[in-house]
Amino acid sequence: MNILVTGGGGFLGSSVCRQLAALGFDVSTFQRSQAGHLIAHGIRSIQGDISDISDVMAATRDCEAIIHTAGKAGVWGDPRDYQRINVDGTANVIKACREHLIPTLVFTSSPSIVHSGGDIGGADESLPIADHFTAPYPASKAEAEKRVIAANDENLKTTALRPHLIWGPGDPHILPRLAEKARGGRIALPGPDKVIDTIYVENAALAHVNALQELLGPARCAGKAYFVTNNEPMPQGEIIRKLLAAIGIDVEIRAVPAGVAKLAGAVCETIWRTFRLSSEPPVTRFSVEQLATAHWFDTSAAERDFGYEPQISIAEGLDLLRQSGL
Repeated sequence: MNILVTGGGGFLGSSVCRQLAALGFDVSTFQRSQAGHLIAHGIRSIQGDISDISDVMAATRDCEAIIHTAGKAGVWGDPRDYQRINVDGTANVIKACREHLIPTLVFTSSPSIVHSGGDIGGADESLPIADHFTAPYPASKAEAEKRVIAANDENLKTTALRPHLIWGPGDPHILPRLAEKARGGRIALPGPDKVIDTIYVENAALAHVNALQELLGPARCAGKAYFVTNNEPMPQGEIIRKLLAAIGIDVEIRAVPAGVAKLAGAVCETIWRTFRLSSEPPVTRFSVEQLATAHWFDTSAAERDFGYEPQISIAEGLDLLRQSGL
């Protein structure tokens, strides 16, 4: 079976590709640059733009299933870019499935789409998608997930996964950001004691592979969205210290009032927009919302419907991260 992984050259996508290839699937990737690091695994790399329908149609012509991990992440940026990549790109993938009669689609969503600014503790998928957002990333992912779930029918089986804070060797997002913040040996957090979930990258990839296999069979997950985590929630100050220690950085976590952090985020956003600064603000309303609140989830639906269980614990993942020399 030929499976296309959009964003397959990226952090999560690469792990998905390697796991699929190890299971004997014929795997191709689709992303803006060549994924040469996957050639040794027998994986083909296709270059293109997810927001260009002609590129997407060409890349998907011979595939039989798609895992759509491609997307624009981040806490800041032009809303038009998030719309073009995350929403329009996903619409292009759905259209390609229809045109080429591809019957299976797994989409990488985000748990940030249910965050309305308050604490989330042990919530399951009955928690509704938020009706307002303080950043274009969750807004665009919410719209994209809605389109994927709405596309599910007898001809196209779809599901959406919401992996929470993916980390591990090769992480281009969370770890570099934390390392930058910790350069002075201290990190200020508005909620160091707030409990959060994370997920090791290989576990996140496994969830995608399991969901795909379920869609190819009984399809109990068709037309549904799922939270997937490491099932080891802990205070964010603790997990941040552990992650930084694994890459050789000792840091002191300093608590700051959430109200002060929120005000700083609003002020920074105003300054950056007013002067049209191209860099990312040091703090935003969205980043403060995430750092000042608890957000951990019940993943029993994923276990029930497609057998997801994390195979690598946080402690084991930290050891692997340490050994990677990142």
